[in-house]
Amino acid sequence: MRKLVARRAAVKAASAGFAATVLLAPLFGSGLASAEPDAPLQLPADALPAAMVTALSRDLGMTPTEYLDRAARAQQLRQYAADFRAENPDTFAGAWLTPEGKAVVAVTNAETGKLAAADGYQTQLAPISANGLEGALVQLSQWIASLPREISEPISSVAIDTLNSQLVLNIANTPTGHLLNLPTLIATIKVVLSPGGGGPVEYRPMGGDTYITATKDLHDTTLRGVDVCSFGFNATDDAGSALNISAGHCNPNIDNGGSAPVYVPNVRDIPNSPEVGSFAHSVLGGPASLDYSVIRLNERAVNAGMDLPRVRGAEGTTLTITGTAEPVTGAPVCKTGQSSTFTCGFVSADHVETQLFTAEGVSKTIRGFANSACTLGGDSGGAIVTGTLALGITSGSNAADAPNCAEANTQLAPYGGTASLGIPIRPILADAAGAISGITVRTNPNAG
Repeated sequence: MRKLVARRAAVKAASAGFAATVLLAPLFGSGLASAEPDAPLQLPADALPAAMVTALSRDLGMTPTEYLDRAARAQQLRQYAADFRAENPDTFAGAWLTPEGKAVVAVTNAETGKLAAADGYQTQLAPISANGLEGALVQLSQWIASLPREISEPISSVAIDTLNSQLVLNIANTPTGHLLNLPTLIATIKVVLSPGGGGPVEYRPMGGDTYITATKDLHDTTLRGVDVCSFGFNATDDAGSALNISAGHCNPNIDNGGSAPVYVPNVRDIPNSPEVGSFAHSVLGGPASLDYSVIRLNERAVNAGMDLPRVRGAEGTTLTITGTAEPVTGAPVCKTGQSSTFTCGFVSADHVETQLFTAEGVSKTIRGFANSACTLGGDSGGAIVTGTLALGITSGSNAADAPNCAEANTQLAPYGGTASLGIPIRPILADAAGAISGITVRTNPNAG
């Protein structure tokens, strides 16, 4: 996770629980919802890695069966909400799973509510439709983008909170943040103050699913440091090439449109770390507002097993990926990463936007989802799953400079706990297809 990500990708859930309930319609066009079967199969409970089972109990208080069941119900709700919104575009106001796992559909009038109730869903009346909140988000994002950098820098993210029919604006608790004047054209804004903009990330190459990269050859004596990130989902293209999907900002040459080699770190002799591939395509911002990269892997990586449909967790354990999914507020998630291994949480907002700044000071809009799984510096690019389905990759978090998750949870408890920004996998695949034909996440749908 690069230093600038510690500030730029800080994400804060609106409050504890699922207050930042956000829109369930596909964020990047309705066509993406058909990229997967309605109900991808998942692994049975007894096939989950022991380290993941430990994380589920520790972080969520769930058994493997409860986790898989709730993840599956979240995807069923996602599909229902997308169809329901298409039929009721002016009165649909959102949908989510409650902390108890109940599916809720919000509407703006009682008549539409009766339709959802007849289908067996709990309903809630809301004063503003999903379309109305999305329009307000566009206005607010345009206002933020128009501000000078020194003014907009304390604003870390904006989320749609459908549960309370408002936008949640996360601002760093700094003098500049306190002086911000919100635009009067948007009345439904809640301001949440978070800790300052993060701090420097200590680059500590570790084992596991780590990779390092740099702007120059590792043997170059002028090289001042390396970037440390995590591999995400193994993938392939229509030619059968071995690929891996990670974070775009992990490419140290992304600002100039270049590539860079990727290495597995030799912690005793960094300059002689073995090369396992290079960045083939990287995006930060752009028309789709994403943060992802595609790494083309070499034979050494393939021989190490990176042509298989799995992600690595703690102590060498692996999880087989059986399909892909979309963010649903209230859905349980677990993430892998080189620094924090398996940690679990819930999707707290499935529509978050943040303005990020590159090293050259260029503003980039990044769109993703927020979740409460602890994420540390170096976890960027790591896989996020719901059940055994690929959900997204880690872009950044509000705990990037914490030494461990225990301390992060303690220090951030007054601000609602840890929160991470994830980039959803299906929009990544749709966007990357323009550069890499036939790109798809490696899955084993028959593993269960």
